[in-house]
Order: sequence, then C-alpha cells, then structure tokens
Amino acid sequence: MTALATPDAPLVWEAVTAALTGRKAGDIDLRSTRELVLAMNAGDRAVPVAVGLASDALAGAIDAIVERLRGGGRLVYVGAGTSGRLAELDALECGPTFSTDQVVAIVAPSDEAEDDAEVGARDVAGVTAADAVVGLSASGTTPYTVAALRRAREVGALTVALVGPAGSALGELAEHEVALDVGPEIVSGSTRLKAGTAQKLALNTISTVAFVKLGKTFGNLMIDVRTSNKKLRARAKRAVALATGATDEAAGEAIAAASGDAKVAVVSLAAGVDAKEARARLEAARGDVRKALDGVTPSKRV
Repeated sequence: MTALATPDAPLVWEAVTAALTGRKAGDIDLRSTRELVLAMNAGDRAVPVAVGLASDALAGAIDAIVERLRGGGRLVYVGAGTSGRLAELDALECGPTFSTDQVVAIVAPSDEAEDDAEVGARDVAGVTAADAVVGLSASGTTPYTVAALRRAREVGALTVALVGPAGSALGELAEHEVALDVGPEIVSGSTRLKAGTAQKLALNTISTVAFVKLGKTFGNLMIDVRTSNKKLRARAKRAVALATGATDEAAGEAIAAASGDAKVAVVSLAAGVDAKEARARLEAARGDVRKALDGVTPSKRV
C-alpha cells in the first residue's frame, strides 16, 4: 500500500485533492487513474458539508413549501441541463413514493433553450400564486431559469433558488436562497459533478421532508406508497404490518379492503374500524395518520 492510499495520511489526501482540483487541475490528463479516483472521492466530501451548511436555508424554504402544498398548490421545479434533469428525476419519484401529483418539473426543452429567457417565462405560464417554484442553477445565472423564477414571483408564487455560491441573479430574485457552494470541479465548469450531486441531495431533502411534514409517512414507514406493482404492494403490506403490529396476512387483507390504500389500512387496523370509517377519519385529519388516530390506544403505534 502506497502512502497515497494510506487512510491515516490526511496531509497526503489534502495534497492530492489540492493538486488535482480547481486551479491546480490543469494536468489531470497526466495523472494515473488511481490518483484521479482518489482525488474525485476526496473532492466529493465537500458536497454533504455544503448541503449541511445550507440546513437553515433549506428548513425555511421547506416550511414555506409545505404551506403551499397543504393549500393544494404544487411544488414546481424549473431548470435546464443537468439541473433540469435532476429536478425531473425527483419529481418523477415523488409520485410512487408519496402517492402525489403535486410535484412537477419544467425543464428547458433543449441545450439552446437554457439561454432563452422568453422560453423560460413562457414555460411557467401555468404557475399560479398557490404554487411553490424552485429554480435550479449551479451558476445562478441561467437565463431560462432566471426568467421562469421572475415570472413565477410576478404571479405571486413562492420562489426558491437552489444555486451554487450565494449572491447570484437567481438567488437575489428568490424569496428563499439555498446556496450550495461546493468549490471548483475537477473538470473545470462541469457542474454535473459536485454541484449536481449537491443539488440532488438538496432535492431529496426538500421533497422528503416536505411530505413527511404533510403526513405522508407514519414514523419512517412509507405508508402512502402507490401500490402499482408487485414490489410496491409488498412494501406497503410490510409497512402496514410494522405500523400496526398486524400479521402480513391481516395487513394484506386490510389493504385489499381499502382498495390498495395503505394509509387507510393502517387507520382501519389501528382503530378497529372498517375502511369507510378509516377513510373518513383520514379526510377529517387532512391525510395525517397520527391525527386520524387521536384517541386511539397507542400500543400499536410506531
């Protein structure tokens, strides 16, 4: 094992990182594969740190987003290039995970369109004051995204900017700026790397925490999952069993009686009521299982 790979040699790691990232990375094409792998791994450690430093900004933005979602509005992501594709991925995953259609992504239709402010403004024409709009841009200057966020703010939507360094045009425009300053990329300007990873972590945090606050989980259990395939049906059955202490068989029967709705099944089993009554309790509690179970003996709760 060479000194370069020794875990207890932090100064060597720092030297490798410094030599192969940012301004000193001009000779990366002359380095060994192993050196490059180590340098990228070391540089990637800045990503969760950057997201952690933005915790307060993320929390403030999420609380505001939750209020829009609770009022029936949407969480609308807007981005171009890598930012847009990451936003689209998160939006697509929210549907099956949280059984919701409230998260959508608006992505620049082409690489050229990211420079077109007119297209950005036009693409958010359907946004209303009820919505929360999150604009993503590592540089914070993408014309498409800046124009989209400006139009969203003009109509009264909540605006959030997910950017790299603070103080960009997009950040200044938004009500909530979430700055994720990960430093220079090993390949200069390739923001699909650390910047993109930071955006993905932030998107995970925004959507997950928002829907936890909206009662889409019970404890850490995914009990509002869409049971649209075998894997998700099995996951829902297990979650209902864990949430209520019921057998897998009883959980499956309760889900079937609830037409595939795991949340209804949880309330039905925990409260000892039929699916119709369980659904009514959930509607009265605005979909929050814990509130729907107020007054129920907590012995089977998570």
